[in-house]
Amino acid sequence: MLIGEVARRSGVSARMLRHYEALGLVRPTGRTDGGYREYSGEDIRRIFHIESLRSLGLSLREVGRALDDPGFRPSELVDDLIRQTRERVARETELLTRLSRIGAAEPAGWEGVLRVVALLQALGSKSAGTRQRAALSSGSASPSAEEVPVEALVDAVLRESDAHVAGALRWALARADDGGPELLAEGLLSSEPEVRERAVRAVAEIPDDRAAAVLREALAHDDLVVRRCAALALGARGAAEAVPTLVDMVAGGTNDVDAADALSALAGDPAQADRIATGLVDRLGRAAADPAARRRLTQALAGIPGPTASRALAGLSQDEDRGVALTAAYVLGLRGEG
Repeated sequence: MLIGEVARRSGVSARMLRHYEALGLVRPTGRTDGGYREYSGEDIRRIFHIESLRSLGLSLREVGRALDDPGFRPSELVDDLIRQTRERVARETELLTRLSRIGAAEPAGWEGVLRVVALLQALGSKSAGTRQRAALSSGSASPSAEEVPVEALVDAVLRESDAHVAGALRWALARADDGGPELLAEGLLSSEPEVRERAVRAVAEIPDDRAAAVLREALAHDDLVVRRCAALALGARGAAEAVPTLVDMVAGGTNDVDAADALSALAGDPAQADRIATGLVDRLGRAAADPAARRRLTQALAGIPGPTASRALAGLSQDEDRGVALTAAYVLGLRGEG
């Protein structure tokens, strides 16, 4: 088979076939009477082998070694190709993400594009100070400030370990126009506990109904830290759904002062006061073997108005635990009920 026909059937150009011949990868085994190259069936099979190996990313030198070295073992080379491909995909993905974010910012001109690129680079800087300044700049209300896409802020806050930078990023997210709570909700699905905690803390600082909806869903999260953070945030917003988790936090001694404060604030609604007091009393009954938990629950009852709390405190003023009894009696005295 002559070179032209081989090129048509194989899809490899005649120029490339001559290049393969010059490199010694495949040489036509025959010649016609007129001196033209003539490829045998074995030559054509070798051409297809060359193209198959090239499709995996092998260089022509590596292809020649793979085909001609009897001792060649492909495993090491394949592992290296896998590593190179993953690195290339990661670079391309990073570029695609950056381009998407620049597009989302809708810059008016190239100056705007350059400002967005600079902010994105600053958010990924190794310097905590640079990242913090970028976060504060992205949340600025200045007319000259270039808007950073909310996706970039979410990614930054989910990976940020510096407390000061994280605070600035949460502040910027709370001022962003759209999409923050929904994107942060995806962070709650992370397999990394640190990422989940960063996500719920960021949602907690966004003061809108979409964030509240995400927090309500977080009350049923498998991660106890996420549930507690969501409960504190919802309690501050007056959401009664947070009460059971807040009561458990008081009993468990985790952020118990904050949880008691949140319960007290919620009890400002008379419709909730008795429900909260009932929850605390019920938890007291289940904490009989834990004196420290009973004292914390008694102290939390002090901040709950209404007859249910007063009756519970009257009973606790006679408690066998002196700390519980003194606390209850003191609170009753402050209420004028001692």
